Amino acid sequence: MQHDLAFLHTANVHVETFTRITEQVRPGLRVRHVVAEQLLDDARRDGITEPLAQRVRGAVSEAASSGARVVVCTCSTIGGLAEATAGDFRAMRIDRAMADFAVRQGRRILVAAALESTLEPTLDLLRDSARACNADVRMTELLVKNAWTCFEQGDRESYIDAIATAILANRDGFDAVVLAQASMAPAAERCGDIGIPVLSSPRMGVEAAVCAVFE
Repeated sequence: MQHDLAFLHTANVHVETFTRITEQVRPGLRVRHVVAEQLLDDARRDGITEPLAQRVRGAVSEAASSGARVVVCTCSTIGGLAEATAGDFRAMRIDRAMADFAVRQGRRILVAAALESTLEPTLDLLRDSARACNADVRMTELLVKNAWTCFEQGDRESYIDAIATAILANRDGFDAVVLAQASMAPAAERCGDIGIPVLSSPRMGVEAAVCAVFE
C-alpha cells in the first residue's frame, strides 16, 4: 500500500493519538505509523551519538519507503536528528510548528518536560525558531521528575495530573508554556484557562505536515 504521510514514534501509545488527529485534519489521508521504542531508550541511556543518528535516519527513510511525501518524528528527543534526514521526501519534527508559534507569544517561556533527555533538544529548537523570527526569548526549564514513571506504567491520568500540577505551581511570570513532549498534550486542557497559552505539539505539527504533503 502506498502512503501519503508517515509518522515515526518511540511509543505505541502515539499511534492512536496521531491517527485520530490526522483523520480530523485531513480525512482519508493514507497514513503509515512506524514505532521504534529502542531509539528513545538508547538516547536516554547514551545521549545523542553518531550511531544513534544513523539509526534514526534509517528509521525515517524506512518510514518513507512506502511512498510517503512527508515523514514526521513525534519524539522530541530525537526530532532534530530525524528532521535532518535527506531523501526524496520531507522529514519533519512534530514540535517545529509549536516552537515557531511559541517564540511569538512573549519573551518568557516555561518549557515543561517529563524526560530530561527532551529538554536540551527542545531548548535548541526554540532557540532556532527565535533566531529565525528575530525574537528575544528567555526560557526556563521545568522537569516534572515523577511523571515519566507513571507514563511507563500506563497510568496516563497520573502522568497528566503531575504535569498539570507542576505547570500550575510554576506558571507565574511567564508568557507561554511549552509542553516538550507530544504525550504531554492533554495537560494543556487539564490546566484550563490560566491566562497564558499552554502549547502542545501534536495538532499543530500534524496540520503543518498535512500542508507539506500537498505543497
